[in-house]
Amino acid sequence: MASSLTKDSVTPGTPGSEKTFFGHPRGLATLFMTEMWERFSYYGMRALLPLYLVAPGGLGLSAGTATAIYSVYLSLVYLLAMPGGWFGDRVWGPRKTVAVAGGVIMLGHLTLALPYSGTFYGGLGLVAIGSGLLKANISTMVGQLYQGPDDPRRDGGFTVFYMGINLGAFAAPLIIGTIGENVNWHLGFALAALGMGLGVTQFLLGSRHLDARSSVVPKPLSAEEKASTLRKAALWAGIAVVAYAIVGFSGHYTLNWILVPLTLLGVIIPVMVLARIKRDKDLDRAEQSKMSAYIWFFVAAAIFWMIYDQGGSTLSIFADSSAENSVLGWDFPVSWYQSVNPVLIMALAPVFAWIWLALNRRGKEPSTIVKFASGLTLVGVSFFLFLAPLSIAEGGHKAAALWLVAIYFTQTVGELLLSPVGLSVTTKMAPAKYASQMMGVWFLAVTAGDATTGLLSIAGVDLNKTGIVALEATLAVVAGFAIWMYRNKVKSLMGDVR
Repeated sequence: MASSLTKDSVTPGTPGSEKTFFGHPRGLATLFMTEMWERFSYYGMRALLPLYLVAPGGLGLSAGTATAIYSVYLSLVYLLAMPGGWFGDRVWGPRKTVAVAGGVIMLGHLTLALPYSGTFYGGLGLVAIGSGLLKANISTMVGQLYQGPDDPRRDGGFTVFYMGINLGAFAAPLIIGTIGENVNWHLGFALAALGMGLGVTQFLLGSRHLDARSSVVPKPLSAEEKASTLRKAALWAGIAVVAYAIVGFSGHYTLNWILVPLTLLGVIIPVMVLARIKRDKDLDRAEQSKMSAYIWFFVAAAIFWMIYDQGGSTLSIFADSSAENSVLGWDFPVSWYQSVNPVLIMALAPVFAWIWLALNRRGKEPSTIVKFASGLTLVGVSFFLFLAPLSIAEGGHKAAALWLVAIYFTQTVGELLLSPVGLSVTTKMAPAKYASQMMGVWFLAVTAGDATTGLLSIAGVDLNKTGIVALEATLAVVAGFAIWMYRNKVKSLMGDVR
């Protein structure tokens, strides 16, 4: 554990040798607080979003349209993580990119706080753009605080950092959700802006403790590359403006003119990126083999996130209309369900870490493939559990809150089996040429899963019906079983990666 390291274990004068934040460099405190406040604003807004979209006092949309908007928004956040990382590498450097991203996110939340439906979608777009810019770059700066991948404090530092994520995610629905649901929706969005504002302020004040490399642009664009990039951006922007102007002035514009292209991009771009890497002739035979194995993990992860992320949309909308949101006679806001996952993560993550270490010492730790298959199967089981409250609601009764808690619990255990393993296997199996890009490729699995949910909703599929829920659950369980059945084949493709 990070707290057990002594100051003598670091050579004096090296970056991060002043250990003042749980035995880690002072810069970690800056990044911890920035990420905590950013996640506070993000998860607070996310908890309110589907409820606001369907509420009579909100936008009053149908459950299907609300799920589509929510899913497209999530897919965009993860899709934009790749260009966000590119911006940090080629244009501004990580530190400036994160500072600008925080400002964009805050502006987005302030736009959401305006009591006008016309500005709402613009606000969502700003939050998605800012989150994409911030996501990859702030993690890069955490890594820069340490002396390379072999620094013994590095894993502990990321563990502390991720605690900030879950602290923000836990507190946000309890505070922002309560104010938004019980007082005023737009005041809730304004609180999210305040949270991001606090994050930006302390980031600017504490950035002097960050590593000097955070201000460096690792691979700055040449003058020719800048001109080419600007020309291409202007061309595509011009095409979009002209196309939407024609649609708008002709009187044919509907929300689907935005939703459909974005969901299609969320499915097509991940496929194109994987195909481009797989076809790259610079990769040797071993790297090609590992990419073939990685596609198995990628598809499985997309199915996992397709179901998992409905915890904030399908399940939340169901709870709003068909659940008895009370415990022992005490009523609570629907948005509070979104605090269940982060508190379970904080409670169970150390337990899982201890279990893996204990099994590893005995030579019995499950392989990456088995963990992945188990996580995928569990997210399927969570939707089989969902069939019970759906049946209760169809019988004209309110489903007990504990049904939903059980679903979130099962999904969280599945997440702890799949998500950390997915991050790890992504770094281990990345071809040398794409080492810095592969984390963005992993995020594209989330994009593909959420975009698929969005497409289903746009197509008119009711995701709160027992038939489709049973179908999704079966898909996940069958996919998990298929990975387990073909584990030897996948293992052989993985080469020296366990």
